[in-house]
Amino acid sequence: MTNQEDFSLKETSPNISGRRVSTGPVTSFDLVEHMQYLYVRVVKARELPLPCDPYVELRLGNYRGTTKPFQKIPNPVWNQVFAFSKDRIQDLTMEILVKDKAVVVDNQGQATIGKFSFIVPEAPMRVPPDSALAPQWYRLDGRNGVKIRGELMLSFWFGTQADEAFSEAWHTDVAAVSGDVSTTRSKVYLSPRLWYLRVNVIEAQDLILRNKVDASVCFVKASLGNLISISRVSENKSVNPAWNEDLMLVAAEPFDDPLVLRVVELGKKKDEHYCLGMCSIPLSDVERRTDAAPPANKWHNLSMVEVVEGQQKEGNKFASKLHMRISLDGGYHVLDEPTNSISDLRPSSKLLWRPPIGVLELGILNSNGLSSINNNKPLNQVWAYCVAKYGTKWVRTRTIIDSLEPKWNEQYTWEVYDPCTFITIGVFNNGHLQCGNNKLDLCMGKVRIRLSTLETDRVYTNSYPLVVLTPSGLKKMGEIQLAVRFSCPSLLNLLNQYSQPLLPKLHYILPLSPYQLHMLRHQAAVTISTRLGRAEPSLREEVVEYMLDANAHAWSIRRGRANLKRIVKLFDGFFALYKWFEHIRKWTDPIATGIVHISFLVVLFFPGVILPTMFFYLCGLGIWRYKKRPRQIAFIDTELSNASGVSSEDLAEEFDPFPSTKDRIDDLRRRYDILRSIGGRIQTVLGDIATQGERVQSLVSWRDPRATFMFVVMSFVAGVIAYVVPFRILAFVAIFYKLRHPSLRINIPSFPQNFLRRMPARSDTMF
Repeated sequence: MTNQEDFSLKETSPNISGRRVSTGPVTSFDLVEHMQYLYVRVVKARELPLPCDPYVELRLGNYRGTTKPFQKIPNPVWNQVFAFSKDRIQDLTMEILVKDKAVVVDNQGQATIGKFSFIVPEAPMRVPPDSALAPQWYRLDGRNGVKIRGELMLSFWFGTQADEAFSEAWHTDVAAVSGDVSTTRSKVYLSPRLWYLRVNVIEAQDLILRNKVDASVCFVKASLGNLISISRVSENKSVNPAWNEDLMLVAAEPFDDPLVLRVVELGKKKDEHYCLGMCSIPLSDVERRTDAAPPANKWHNLSMVEVVEGQQKEGNKFASKLHMRISLDGGYHVLDEPTNSISDLRPSSKLLWRPPIGVLELGILNSNGLSSINNNKPLNQVWAYCVAKYGTKWVRTRTIIDSLEPKWNEQYTWEVYDPCTFITIGVFNNGHLQCGNNKLDLCMGKVRIRLSTLETDRVYTNSYPLVVLTPSGLKKMGEIQLAVRFSCPSLLNLLNQYSQPLLPKLHYILPLSPYQLHMLRHQAAVTISTRLGRAEPSLREEVVEYMLDANAHAWSIRRGRANLKRIVKLFDGFFALYKWFEHIRKWTDPIATGIVHISFLVVLFFPGVILPTMFFYLCGLGIWRYKKRPRQIAFIDTELSNASGVSSEDLAEEFDPFPSTKDRIDDLRRRYDILRSIGGRIQTVLGDIATQGERVQSLVSWRDPRATFMFVVMSFVAGVIAYVVPFRILAFVAIFYKLRHPSLRINIPSFPQNFLRRMPARSDTMF
């Protein structure tokens, strides 16, 4: 059995100015420890002697940094920045040498054209928002200390990681990297803006069939880049088949790929099909809508298919047509994450965005006790970096080379539009930098924080355990220290969010089926992974999938048992009530039984006190639990996740990819995969049921302090109203309101539904 103490959340007290009154220089980096660096910016040189292939080498103790070389250029421009950690400086003199790569001197390497040096402690101090230091021209010294004609423009100063040059600088800890060091630097990525592309295929006309009319089997295939959606087979076996079916795809801005539709007829042989016609539609011509109003229906001419270099392309047009409604639905939020850990709830169309309600600040301090997950490498070879995601903004810290206790001390901010969202921070081992591009960046654990559980303007500093589930069992990879602060200027705007629908209104007015949502979420994850993989440097596919929980709905008997335990836990209160009633019925405690009899008589003769008593009880329960409210951030619960005592067989099943790679008969493997697919849906339903019940329990738990405060106040107000207004009037209003005419209803969730859906649940602390 794994020791629970090993996976506990620990409060820390780092030396950050966000937790105290700062007496030093004021910067925006108040959630991280300040790290001093010596910055040297090498701008350019002029009037160097020809011919030469110049480059610059910086020497500080045992550290060496070089610029890129130029060929036969007397006035090269480098504009490169070098950063030397002050804690690692072992010399008082910085030497800057301009060398000639084309000339090699025996036992000395490349020939030196000239050099410049300065005393390190004499470098000036600069802290933003101070303006950048202006570079200056410095005459170069020759071999004998005599000034030569060439000059070098540079600037040098002491600064912190808040400096603008920090992210682009060459750092001393990457000196051991032989390849491209750009993958070791901090980067900010933005997910593309995603839209749901709806293709309502109505019918086709005048198709030229390959088979007999009564034996034709036709369907429509829509493709957008690598994404494909296929309609059902038309029941109308004629040259004018009809479908009236919605095909959904995920489109990403900018819309580079056109929408391609093909009408396909199945052949008589297995896997034989014929393309009866195709049409290509640029997405720039597609109507964008923000509500449920249907788009215009249009007839599109189908073209013959020509095969050019192995690819199908449009040929000559003919009489066949396809009747469709096509729209980019901007009223939906494109789901790319599991709903229990979503980080953004805004619709695709910017016209529907509300202003932000606050700011989330994250300080990624350091990590300790890291261990490599790759058993083929020594335990001390960890090249760690962090990735944090909230909304559409991804941030990646720099990679710390060969360190089991890396220190990042990087701070990032996000605009917050809804408090009932999550930020996810993952730690990864930069494997492809060590072993080439074919090596995966293996995950070392992640942290997930729900914003609504944070008190506003409070700085949370904690050490989070990094836990991963491997085929051999639960493993702790180390710990990461974070500082988090959620700031909100307007409390009323924050509280008002709890009364709003969790998702945009179009999700309720024109809902998508669970199957469509599951398929579209997979498409969104693939699209984001592809786009971020095209960035430079790229955010690798395995990193994006891990951060998005791409396999969250895969079958796991471990999760199924955990969700079953959650449901059983929900009924503990009912079981306790039943046992208490049995004690009362059996007169185990005569005094308690007498009180129950008297209470029953009061309720019988004064039924109007039932509702006020219930609401006042809930109000009092919330006030009573205020003193015992949670003060720490909810984190991964290994016992709740049923990860401690899971068997090797269950782990083998959980890590078996889909479809299965087990060496079995094809039919048995197919049945096994179907069973896992069904089991995954059952597991999700069980989790949703448990989540709803736990949300009710969290109303008075103070896990979300603002929501519990609102509930306590509303319970008190409801109790007063129920006490003042006669019960019969309340019942009359409630019944007639529930049975009101449909024309007086709005097809969006009510205030109680919106409020309850925003409550935290124990699924927040599962993995």
